[in-house]
Amino acid sequence: MQSENQVTSMNANNDIAEALKAVAQELQATLAQMQNVTTQLSELTITIDALSSQHPSKPVYRAIGSLLLEVEDRESLKGDLGLTMNSFQEHMDRLSSKEKELREKYDALVRAYESQ
Repeated sequence: MQSENQVTSMNANNDIAEALKAVAQELQATLAQMQNVTTQLSELTITIDALSSQHPSKPVYRAIGSLLLEVEDRESLKGDLGLTMNSFQEHMDRLSSKEKELREKYDALVRAYESQ
């Protein structure tokens, strides 16, 4: 028959293991979000570069829903794209902070699990 200390220790290990699993899943989701934001930032950078290099006499179009509409004010479009890029960068910064916190939490849980 197991002693009360052994049962308590097993319960603590199970709790830590469950917490590890939850943190690992949250970390994985955060990393996936970071990958998506990185992709969107790259696409925005390419778009802004292409807009800057496009000859002013050639038309530029913007997708709105399922329509492509000609852009009259390129500077306004550049401004909108810049604001969007800043928003994505701020989101990336928040995700990076969250990732760091989750990694620290994960490492602490691993140490706690190993010390049981």
